[in-house]
Amino acid sequence: MAKKSMNNIEALTNGIEIMMEKDPKVVLYGQDAGFEGGVFRATQGLQAKFGTDRVWDSPISEAAQAGVAVGLGIYGYKAIVEIQFSGFSMQSMAQMFTNAARYRNRSRGRYSVPMVLRMPVGGQVRALEHHSEALEGLYSHIPGLKVVMPSNPIDMKGLIIAAIEDPDPVVFMEHKHLYRSFKQDVEEGYYKVEIGKAAKVSEGEDVTIVSYGFMLHATIEALQKLDAQGKAPSAEVIDLRTISPWDRETVLESVRKTGRLIVVSEAVKSYSVAAEIIATVNEEAFMDMKAPGYRISAYDVTVPLPRLEKLASPTVDRIAAEILDYMEKY
Repeated sequence: MAKKSMNNIEALTNGIEIMMEKDPKVVLYGQDAGFEGGVFRATQGLQAKFGTDRVWDSPISEAAQAGVAVGLGIYGYKAIVEIQFSGFSMQSMAQMFTNAARYRNRSRGRYSVPMVLRMPVGGQVRALEHHSEALEGLYSHIPGLKVVMPSNPIDMKGLIIAAIEDPDPVVFMEHKHLYRSFKQDVEEGYYKVEIGKAAKVSEGEDVTIVSYGFMLHATIEALQKLDAQGKAPSAEVIDLRTISPWDRETVLESVRKTGRLIVVSEAVKSYSVAAEIIATVNEEAFMDMKAPGYRISAYDVTVPLPRLEKLASPTVDRIAAEILDYMEKY
């Protein structure tokens, strides 16, 4: 299959376009997602190609956006809903938690809600309040929702296609710092990346490091920095890709080999995805561990305004320092 160099935005748009061509029941909407192509231009050109019956601009109501998608899903459509920033999605949580996530169970399997709730997540771009939240832990806590966060263009395209084809609601998180930061050679045609399957980025013997989204790239850079100083451990790095359901088998297999675990996340430390992974490893592989699991996360504070943002979330220097401290301690 032919390949084309794409950044994350281009891969995302390409994946959505392929699915809209493939399935006339796929529709897309959001605030400015139609004519303007979205605040980050992720849907640019789709309204011109597919028309206003399938790609439209919605009112400023995230609750209504999610609620309409639930109704469309029950009646056989597949809605791709763009929320401008993850912080705004708090208004849609009532519909996502009480209807979208529950409908398969509520109807005893007779109905499901195939929909994709897309949202830019995370910080690193000096944005305003409510623009830089990392809410993957909140969505992952709800049974019935799937949560994914790609870290590269190949996975971005493959996962958006898989999310659109999934019979249940998927929360699709896109780290905005990665939208245009680099490119990969991406297959031009249809392909899927399996939801629920992690990717092993590197092999290692000393420690398993699990991350996802932008923090995966920060972790790799931190390890490269330690390597340049001759202090890097032999790290097995895993890109989680899917937050819920997460790939327990891949992580547990790695931890049983290395005996150590670090989870790097941009979300706050307490009650987090990182905490869930470490708790599961303690339950399933405690006797294989040489050291306790460790979280490198944002501090338990509200996301600061732009000038102080980097003081709250993990930086490359902080990740490198905490990896080194962990390895020296254990």
